[in-house]
Parts: sequence; C-alpha cells; structure tokens
Amino acid sequence: MLDMTLTLELAKQKERSPAIVQTVFLGVGLACLLLAPLFFYPVFLMKILCFALFACAFNLLLGYTGLLSFGHAAFFGGAAYFTAHAVKEWGVPPELGVLLGVVGAALLGAVVGFFAIRRQGIYFAMITLALAQMFYFFCLQAGFTRGEDGIQSVPRGHLLGFIDLSQPTNMYYFVLAVFVIGIAMIWRIINSPFGMILKSIRENETRAISLGYSVRNYKLAAFVMSAALTGLAGGLKALVFQFATLTDVSWQMSGEVILMTLLGGIGTLIGPLFGAGLVVTLQNYLATSEFPVTIITGIVFMVCVLLFRRGIVGEFYNSRLGRRLGFEHRHKH
Repeated sequence: MLDMTLTLELAKQKERSPAIVQTVFLGVGLACLLLAPLFFYPVFLMKILCFALFACAFNLLLGYTGLLSFGHAAFFGGAAYFTAHAVKEWGVPPELGVLLGVVGAALLGAVVGFFAIRRQGIYFAMITLALAQMFYFFCLQAGFTRGEDGIQSVPRGHLLGFIDLSQPTNMYYFVLAVFVIGIAMIWRIINSPFGMILKSIRENETRAISLGYSVRNYKLAAFVMSAALTGLAGGLKALVFQFATLTDVSWQMSGEVILMTLLGGIGTLIGPLFGAGLVVTLQNYLATSEFPVTIITGIVFMVCVLLFRRGIVGEFYNSRLGRRLGFEHRHKH
C-alpha cells in the first residue's frame, strides 16, 4: 500500500514538473517583453509583436486545422485599411478602430471561407489566393483606400480618452497588452473541445465526418477566427506605423506569414513567434545593407528546411531536452 502511494506521488510530481517549467518559461518571456523597450527601439518591437500575432493567427488555421491559405494578407491589410479609415476619417478612438478592423476582417473571412472550404488541398489554397487578389484590386480602385498612396498620417489618438499613444512607450505597452490577449485567445481555442475537433479534422477528416461532426462548419468557424485574429494584428499595425498601403494586402504578405510559420514550427503555439521575430529582425538589420533582403531570407529558409524539418521550435519540442521539459510536438508532417 505504501509502495503504491509513493508511486502515485512520483507520477504526480512528474506531471507537475513540465507544467512548472512551462510556467517559468512563460514568466521569463513576459518579463523580457515588459523590459524590452529599455534595450530596443519600441517601433521595431511593436512590428515583431504585430507580425508574431499575425503568424500565430495563421497557424491556427494551418497548424491546427490543416488548411493552407494563400490569402491571409486580405484580412491583415483589410483590417489595416478599416482601422486607419475609421480612426482618421471618422475620428473614433484607437481601441474602437482596432475593433472595427477585427469585425471587418471577420466578415471578410466569412465570405472567403464560405467559398474556399468547399474544396480541399491545393484547390482550397488557390481559391483563397484568387479571392485575396480580387480584394487587392478592390483596394487599388476603392476611393477610401487612396489607391497606391494608401491611407497615411493615421493618428494614434488617446487610449480610453487619456493615454496618449503618440508616446512610443505607451503605444508599445498597448500593443503588448493586445498581443497577450490575442495569444491567450489562441491558446484557449486550441486547448478547448473545439480545438480538439479541429486537430481531429487535421489528422483524419474522413474519421471526423464518420463521428458525426459537421466538418464544413468547423472549418468555416476556424477560418473566421483566424481571419479575425489576423485582423487584430493588421489593425495594430496600422496604428503603429500610422499608415495602410497596398503592401499590406499583396500576395507577398501572405507569403511572408507562411514563411514565418514554417520557420518557427507548424502546429506549435510559440513557433510562429520565433519565426516572425527572425524574419522581421533580418528585414530590419539587412534593410541598409548591400545584400538583397529576400535572398538572405530565402537562404535562411533553405537552411532551416534542411536542418529543421519541423521548424526551429518544432525540432526543439521533439528533442530529448524538449520532451523532458514537457514540450512535446505531436503534429505529423
């Protein structure tokens, strides 16, 4: 009896150890983000946070549902346009402007998803790309987007009426707060029963259908959620840089977020964060060099694909140390 009690206690301790380690990692990460403006340029940090949230939102669709979208730039850039127009032309406060961007991206995602989820594989990807390009040309011709000039000089305004977001530090902590909320929402989605069904669809869609799940509805819900969270990142980006342009809705932007997700690790929560940080850092520090940024980024991607087939974080999760710490990556490739 005593041996059984000791065995159960040891088993509980083994289960608690990974949770403790992950909590420590989380605490250290938050502390680093809070102190980061003391060591780095706030706008650079805000760009990383915006694109990290964008990549995590995209990974919700690709990594946890198994749907590859080539058109997520439409939601990112569309939300940027909606937020920039609402804040500049309508004079709404920044928090409401970002919320309008999220709603607009969600509605756009519902339209695109309605047509795209009727196909699978490469056909799904091509439909998202085609519809995103249609939205690109709409933004090129629409009056409120200002065409090739874009919406510029977007005021950051005052958060809650009294926090001046024109101050870089105030703006950084606002972006950080929204970023943490967005990541928490993604974590809650993937660790809920709904998230478990999405993973089952990713692993074996036919079996999910045989179990009685309405796969098409779950796919559409995941698509809209991903689009809405992408819109959250796009709205923040419009306030950070104070403009929204056609670059935000171009197909190259969709390619960048795919690259970020693959580099970090598909199907991992923090993988896209690392991927976004790596790509944005390369773009930032190579912008003034003589080497073309796209070529360097492509070389880094090739090296990572050859050495880290699951992505940087994905490989760490599957390493002996990662499994010992409780970071086991179960996504199949």
